[in-house]
Amino acid sequence: MGAQLRVYRRRIRSTKSMAKITRAMELIAATRITKAQRAAEAAGPYAREITRAVSAVAARVSDHPLLTEAQNPVRAAVLVITSDKGLAGGYTTNAIKEAEGLSTLLREQGKEVLTYMVGRKGIGFYNFRERPLAGAWDGFTERPTYQHAKEIGAALMDKFIQDTAEGGVDEIHIVSTEFVSMITQRAGAYRALPLEVEEVDAEELETSQGGPVPLYEFEPSPEEALDQLLPQYVTNRIYFALLESAASQQASRRAAMKAATDNAEELVKNLTRQANQARQAEITNEISEIVGGADALAGASAGSE
Repeated sequence: MGAQLRVYRRRIRSTKSMAKITRAMELIAATRITKAQRAAEAAGPYAREITRAVSAVAARVSDHPLLTEAQNPVRAAVLVITSDKGLAGGYTTNAIKEAEGLSTLLREQGKEVLTYMVGRKGIGFYNFRERPLAGAWDGFTERPTYQHAKEIGAALMDKFIQDTAEGGVDEIHIVSTEFVSMITQRAGAYRALPLEVEEVDAEELETSQGGPVPLYEFEPSPEEALDQLLPQYVTNRIYFALLESAASQQASRRAAMKAATDNAEELVKNLTRQANQARQAEITNEISEIVGGADALAGASAGSE
């Protein structure tokens, strides 16, 4: 066996082994997508209802520190949700790009940006470039719980309530990945605080929410109810973002591993074709040597006669 043929066969074996690994990772990600989707769907109704409740309270409160935008905001917090593991395609890269764009926009507005990072990949990205992080969490991006969201929300709310002269922030932004479908995952950013209250007609509100608007009674006062609801609202927004990002991460990993498996199988076909050509060339060369040797012997025998 020639050296070139041995090289081809070695590459074929290693590529087939890699294809088995990527295929297994694809199947694992496919099973985890379903669980992540169910968790996000289960949290959806509560997220919608607490948003409606907070909107109703906000409509009754004219002046509240968590609803009023600062005249000259000087500092903003940006929470970025990435992954703990790699091999997920452009999932983490797209989230970081979205965060970079948002941070650039906030700096152009004259605001200092405090970055809070979720996920080892995002933390490693910032640490490698020696960029400061105001807070970091990792180890739960594939299976987030409400307790994780509560911990993150408490850190952000403490900064929001704190005076800006002492290092507090005027705004809280969240950068996460929305799960649109198994094929499409979209990174986006939105502002969690201060709340953006919009005045809408009652008929338009009923149409958008698919039913009559509920009537709320607040005791002891709308202001105190808002003080209790807003931290839960922020925590719930973070929790829902974590769940959607987890589903998006698995969908992105499944697509990346499927593409890797397909590429490996195509590479095996090409290498097999090249190995066959090398083997055929060796056989042809051996036949040529045998025929040449036979002709030489025949010529030598004829000359001796």
